[in-house]
Amino acid sequence: MLELADIRKTFRLGPVEVEVLKGIDLRVEAGDLMSIMGPSGSGKSTLMNILGLLGRPTSGSYRLNGRDVATMNDRELSAFRNENIGFIFQSFNLLGHLTALENVALPLVYRGSGRRAARRRAVDILEKVAMADRLDHRPDQLSGGQKQRVAIARALVGTPSAVLADEPTGALDSDTAEEVMQLLIRLNREERVAVVIITHDPTVSLQCRRRALIRDGSLLEEAAEAREAGAA
Repeated sequence: MLELADIRKTFRLGPVEVEVLKGIDLRVEAGDLMSIMGPSGSGKSTLMNILGLLGRPTSGSYRLNGRDVATMNDRELSAFRNENIGFIFQSFNLLGHLTALENVALPLVYRGSGRRAARRRAVDILEKVAMADRLDHRPDQLSGGQKQRVAIARALVGTPSAVLADEPTGALDSDTAEEVMQLLIRLNREERVAVVIITHDPTVSLQCRRRALIRDGSLLEEAAEAREAGAA
């Protein structure tokens, strides 16, 4: 479904070229639940941007649902991203002047769905994240956990192939973080959507079926045998 092959990303800083990603290979299938951990400066944010079609690699191949994204122009890439990728951010990124319902429906409106159909789908997904009683609340009327539930609903409303979560529990207290993580696990299972989580939190990482570490621009995934031994 999502396949990176020998992805490299180089930035120029004055006269110096800095290689941030050094030949990343990664394959994510439908229904995967994966964490990627790494220290600051390891390249994880750059990798997330490339996975989310927000940035282009310097070299290498990225195929999503069988399509080579390098062949798309910016307009095609934007539409393809809207249809295939959902995002969850540490800071929620909700629009403050819109209600929970309007925030969740917005990606479908951008896609060209009729407003009535978009609102109906938004209500359905908000019910799945236990926010049906907060449809008309603006973000400033919601707790941190409730904001993240709305953000999760927004990420899922368009039935994407993959959801990319950037430190989704980072702004939450430990109890609320665990509630949000359990929600992501349940929705990953029920919706059969791939979820890739960038996190600093080992507690979050350990709850994912696949785990990888990015360091100095290289990605190393923990072997399945080691995961199974750790779970035993």
